[in-house]
Formats: sequence, structure tokens, C-alpha cells
Amino acid sequence: MERISIKAEKRGSAGKGTARSLRRKGIIPAILYREGSSLPIQLDKAELGRFLHHSGGEQVIVSLAFPEGENRLALVKDYQVDPIRRELLHTDFFEVSLKEMIKVVAAVRILGEPIGVKRDGGTLQYGVSQIEIECLPDSIPGHIDVDVTGLAVGHSLHVRDLSLPEGITVLTPAEEVVATVITPKEEEVAAAAPAAETAEPEVIKKGKEKEGEETKAKAEK
Repeated sequence: MERISIKAEKRGSAGKGTARSLRRKGIIPAILYREGSSLPIQLDKAELGRFLHHSGGEQVIVSLAFPEGENRLALVKDYQVDPIRRELLHTDFFEVSLKEMIKVVAAVRILGEPIGVKRDGGTLQYGVSQIEIECLPDSIPGHIDVDVTGLAVGHSLHVRDLSLPEGITVLTPAEEVVATVITPKEEEVAAAAPAAETAEPEVIKKGKEKEGEETKAKAEK
């Protein structure tokens, strides 16, 4: 798995005021988590921004290099961005060991045009866009490619059909659908289904009204 090195420093003080002061200097406050403990750190905004842009949302191991000569391997757990200015505000890292299995989420990438769409006019529907896996950090795939070119109308690809390298255990249920091709007729039926359901209460109501009228007529007799 690809690994990138970023310079980091331990951060003594915390709080919103300190965080704002750091960001004005081009420094991003962050937290490094590890087995219930946390370490406040700080990183260069430009360097961290390049890393996040390069990773493109995929799981990439980063080596946090501290001035004392210490290096810690970690994955990006989460990061915050200003909703208006779209500027990076804070980042959370999760420290990992190359010898310990971890659970992560990997993105699913659909490739190709199904024969059921190209030849038979079907429609490709997407299922899960990511799956949960367990493996060693160095075995984490950036993404999982799924070739759907052979998918015919009425057929589906499930999580159990995915081909993954040895050493990776899939935790997402095997029956989850990744992609399926349906006919235009099935699409029309699916779209019309809600209308049929809304008509049912009206029929029941009318039936009850008719029963009420019959009961009333018997009483009058």
C-alpha cells in the first residue's frame, strides 16, 4: 500500500482560540488517536492539503514524522472543512501497527458498460458504494474495482461475487447488491408501485362504509 510522509509536531495547548491562531499561521490542528488515548498534534496546512488531495478520499497510510525522530503510521479518520470558505479546519488520525488487523471501509468502483444495457436496453442500478473489510494496514486497497461488462438483464452482482486479494476479510453481508441491470418494464412497475399502494386505503374505507350502510338498513327494518 502507498505510504506518504508528513511532518508533524506535538501540540501542547488546545481550545478554539489556539486553533484559530494556528490556522492564521498556516498550521492545521489535529488529533492522533490510538487505543483509547489521544495526542494533540499540528501539521503544515499546505502539506496536509496536498496529501488529502492526492489520496482522493481513499485509505492511504501516512507516516507522521516528528522532530524528535519519531515516526508514527496512521490513517485519516476524519477531517473538518469550513462549509463556506471550504478551508481545512481540523484533522483526526488513527494510529496503526503494521502487525495488527484493522477494520476499514473501502470504496467500490464500477467499471464498464453492462451487456444488458448496451445490447438489450436495460438500466444499470447501483447498490452499495463501499464495503467494510478487515486486513493488515499494508493490505488496504485504495478502492475495489468491479467489472460489470458481462452483467445481463435481470442479473446482479453481490458482495459475495467480489474478488479480493488474499488476507482481506469482507465484513459487509454477502447478499448486499453491488450492481444490477433491470428492464425498462421493471423500472416502470417500480415507479408505479407507490400509486397502487395509496389506492388501497380508499378501497378499505369504501368497504367499511358499505358495511355500515347494510347494518343501518337492518336496524331500520
